[in-house]
Amino acid sequence: MLVTALIDARRSIGMSQSALAARLGVAPLRIKRLERGVGSVATLIAAMAAVNFRLTGIAPGKDLAAQLRACRLRRGLTVVEVAARTKMSRTTVASLESGGGSVASLRRLMAVVAPKARRRAQERAYWGEGDKADRDVRFTPPDFLAKVEDAFGPINLDPCGHRLSPVVATRRILLEDGDDGFVDDWSGQLAFVNPPFSEMLRWLMRAHDQWSCGNVRSVVCLVPARTDARWFHETLSVEADIFFLQGRVRFSDIRGKSQHTPFALMLVALGTSPEQRARWSAVAEGFWLNPSRETTSLPDRPVVDGDPVSQIDAALDQFAQARVGTGDAVFDVQRLETEMDDLTRGEAEAAPHMGLR
Repeated sequence: MLVTALIDARRSIGMSQSALAARLGVAPLRIKRLERGVGSVATLIAAMAAVNFRLTGIAPGKDLAAQLRACRLRRGLTVVEVAARTKMSRTTVASLESGGGSVASLRRLMAVVAPKARRRAQERAYWGEGDKADRDVRFTPPDFLAKVEDAFGPINLDPCGHRLSPVVATRRILLEDGDDGFVDDWSGQLAFVNPPFSEMLRWLMRAHDQWSCGNVRSVVCLVPARTDARWFHETLSVEADIFFLQGRVRFSDIRGKSQHTPFALMLVALGTSPEQRARWSAVAEGFWLNPSRETTSLPDRPVVDGDPVSQIDAALDQFAQARVGTGDAVFDVQRLETEMDDLTRGEAEAAPHMGLR
């Protein structure tokens, strides 16, 4: 369960094995072995943090090792008792509770002290319950819109507009006027899309279609950070620029009540220039998935040859390599594993003289 859930968590954020390895500062083979259930707990803990993989049904703690120790203590078990139940040595149990040991041993330990542990449900990419007619209607805050205009220029088109929306656009496509952003052609230099999140993928595909055919020069979409769709991996992550926002944005509903999103957000940009993206980075907190990309305007759009998945992995690898060494959440797993191996050997030598409890 643990390894399978880790793989699902990695894929859900669009991260390849190579990209995860680069982010942790380890060889790709180590991630491949980890996802086959072979590897160290140190690598597993670092990988869980990198893909935001958390467990429920387990005691609180700063990491998995601390959580498992808390589980044992909560059950009133000693190291000796757990060692007997798992058929492992006391030294191995103690090492696991310190963040050492192997994934195989960890799974045996979890079966005894945390049998109900499972992956915590992903954050939902939709709003809470409300009136059926308007629970999907949320308005982008004016201060966020001001940043969009500062970075990308004036908004020419709001294809999913609403009369109460604060978006100031040259043209708004309004359903209440009989218009439809899925049917009517888009136009202008810049379209800003804050769609009903329940139809996020459909709107992203429509934006891509209208940009691809040349109806609109550039498009900026504000949507939940959901990357699990095959189309995202094969098309959008190759042709669009993706900015993952830090923190949450506070939206308002049609009654004027505001609340933060219960999920992470991303900005999807089509046809924008490096200068525009640099201006956005200066006014918004977060990071671009592929900061070195050139303008994806229609004449210069990249042509993807061969296996699209390989192209995506290459892009993710470039991003990961660019961030390695910046001090931004890069884990020195190799050093940790070396230290834990030394600690385990030392404990094994000292075990006959220790009364582990």
